[in-house]
Amino acid sequence: MFSFVVMKRFNICLLLLLIVCSGALAQEIDTIPINTKGLEIKLKRSPLPSRTETILYKPTPIAPLVLSEKINYWKTVTAIGIDLNQGQYSKNWRGGGVNNIAIGGLLNYKTIYSKESYSFTSEIRLEYGKVKNKDQLQKKTKDRIFWDNKANLQFSKSWFFYGAITFESQFDRGFVYKRIDNIEQEFLISKFMAPGYFTESIGFEYKPVNYFSTRFGTGTAKQTIIIDTTVYNQKYNPGYFGVDRSKNKNFRNELAFQVTSTFDKQIFTNVGLYCRYNMFIPYDRPLDHVDHSLDVRLTSKINKFMNASLSGTALFDKDADREIQARQNLSIGFGFTFPR
Repeated sequence: MFSFVVMKRFNICLLLLLIVCSGALAQEIDTIPINTKGLEIKLKRSPLPSRTETILYKPTPIAPLVLSEKINYWKTVTAIGIDLNQGQYSKNWRGGGVNNIAIGGLLNYKTIYSKESYSFTSEIRLEYGKVKNKDQLQKKTKDRIFWDNKANLQFSKSWFFYGAITFESQFDRGFVYKRIDNIEQEFLISKFMAPGYFTESIGFEYKPVNYFSTRFGTGTAKQTIIIDTTVYNQKYNPGYFGVDRSKNKNFRNELAFQVTSTFDKQIFTNVGLYCRYNMFIPYDRPLDHVDHSLDVRLTSKINKFMNASLSGTALFDKDADREIQARQNLSIGFGFTFPR
C-alpha cells in the first residue's frame, strides 16, 4: 500500500515536470529567429490606390482682404444739463413765500486727441442761470465761460512738457443790489469781457494716472482785459480787477509761476467728483499777492435722464477784493451725456 502511494506521487511529479518543460520548449521555439534571405516572400497587395506619377498643381491666387477700419485718435464727451424751479403762492397763503421762477443750464464739452507721445485736450465749461422773484429784479444764479486748451509731449512715464491757453469770462452783466428808499436798485460791476482773462502757460505736467494731473507753469503770462470801463465803480468795485485806473488803462499783463491741479473721477457708483485748483504767483510782487482759485463739482446720476449736482467756486484775488469770494449752487434737473 505504501509503495502504491509513493508510485502515484512520483507519477504526478513527473507529469508536472513534463508540462513545464514542454511549455519552456515551445516558448524557446517561438523566439528562434528565421533567416529570410533568399526566400521568395510575396506580400499581399494593399487595397488602397497608389500613384507614382508627378502631381501637377496650379496655385490659385487669393486677393488679400482689405479692412476699411480706421484708427480714431479723438475722444469726445459732451454733457448738457437743464434745471428748472418754480413756485406759486395764493394771496391768502399763510405760510409765507413769494412767487418765483428760476432756470439754469450748463454745457461741458471735452475732446482729447492722443497719438503716441503727443496729446491735445480742449475743454469748455459754460454755465448760466437766472431767478426772478415777485416784486424784485432779475438776478443771476450762475454765469461763467471757461475754455482751456492744452498740448502735451510725453518724455517719461508720468511727465510731460506742455503748452496751454485758457480763456475765462462771463455771458451777462453782473450787478450788486441795494435797497434805496425801499426800492431795489442795481449797480453794474461786471459784464462780458469786463473782465476777461487770457492765460498762456508753458512748463511741465505730472500725470501719474488718468484722473489726476498737476501743471507747473514756469513761464506763464496773464492778460486782464476790460472792454467797457463803465464797470469801474469806486464803491462796489474798488480794485478795478487789478487794472491801473489812474492811467485810464483797460489792459494788464502779468508774468508768473502757475500751479494747476485737476482731479476728475467717478468716486462711487453714478457719483463723479471734479476739482480744479489754480495758484498764480506773480514774479514782480510779494507772495501776499498770490491768486488762488478752487472749483469743485459733485455730480450724482439719479436715473437715465436726471442728475443732481452740487458745485462751488472760491476765489482769492487781492486785485478784485481783499476777502475770499465764494459761490455755491445746488441743482436737480435733466442731464444728457454723449456718447452714452
